[in-house]
Amino acid sequence: MHLYINFPSWISPLVIPGLPIRWYSVMYLVAFGLTYVLVMYQVRKDDLGFTHDDMASLFMWTIIGLLLGARLFAALFYDPTGYYLRNPWMVFWPFRSGRFVGFQGMSYHGGLTGAVVGGLLYCRKQKISFLQMADLFTAAIPLGYTFGRIGNFINGELWGRVTAMPWGVVFPFAPRFSARHGWVRDIADTVGISYETGGMVNLPRHPSQLYEAALEGILLWVVLWFIIRKRSAYPGFMLSMYLVGYGAARFIAEYFREPDSELGFIIALGREQEPAAVFHSLLNISMGQLFSALMIAAGVLLAFLFKRRAVMMGIISKR
Repeated sequence: MHLYINFPSWISPLVIPGLPIRWYSVMYLVAFGLTYVLVMYQVRKDDLGFTHDDMASLFMWTIIGLLLGARLFAALFYDPTGYYLRNPWMVFWPFRSGRFVGFQGMSYHGGLTGAVVGGLLYCRKQKISFLQMADLFTAAIPLGYTFGRIGNFINGELWGRVTAMPWGVVFPFAPRFSARHGWVRDIADTVGISYETGGMVNLPRHPSQLYEAALEGILLWVVLWFIIRKRSAYPGFMLSMYLVGYGAARFIAEYFREPDSELGFIIALGREQEPAAVFHSLLNISMGQLFSALMIAAGVLLAFLFKRRAVMMGIISKR
């Protein structure tokens, strides 16, 4: 009896075989489009007076900032080999060995930073409130993450850590482990995977992409859109709660996601010596968790500062 799921063979990262169009890119477009619809819904519902042209221009600035920031962070913080530092012109070059490969690595936290910079620049240029725009966007953005993470799953990338749970997925391109190790044989025996002594075994992993789609996407959006948005008391409140909420969701999800093999754990306080692909300690912290913890801290600090600003401006009364 097999207690695992094989990655579906009918799933392909290419929309049309032979053409460089990937479902991951399509999912990005769906996420952007859905975010735009939700932002415009708020603009019309609250009669904020912004036109489609205003919002389209703002979207363009934030999307450009997002893509630039996501790629730069990935090259700077997730490449311990130093390749991009030695070859900075390759950061935005989508070809390798004469083939189009796209951008190999995008960082969410870099994308967030870039989007904020792009939004700030546009709002300053147009003399409109950045906090008002940020609140509109952060109420809408999380639902788009759902599609981005589904895109990761379709690509068969960013897989989770090894698991013996019956919903564990065997990803075809995930690293294999030597059956010489006792823990590898134990998991293989538990889930019903055969192996040869000393051979390499592809073990099932948490479908962490789908966990993140549920936590960072659907759950966070429901909380922000249906609960917190209705209680937004001052400009910047939604932005602050978004930072706290996403940071917490991502921090939890990272316990199920395998850290980048080149980086491992940024903080490794667990005593066990198993590889990073196996969960064995809450005290082992990945790069993603470190950035997420900083997001939570920033959200709490900004909530305090934005509230203080609102009191000083007379937007809300001091309590």
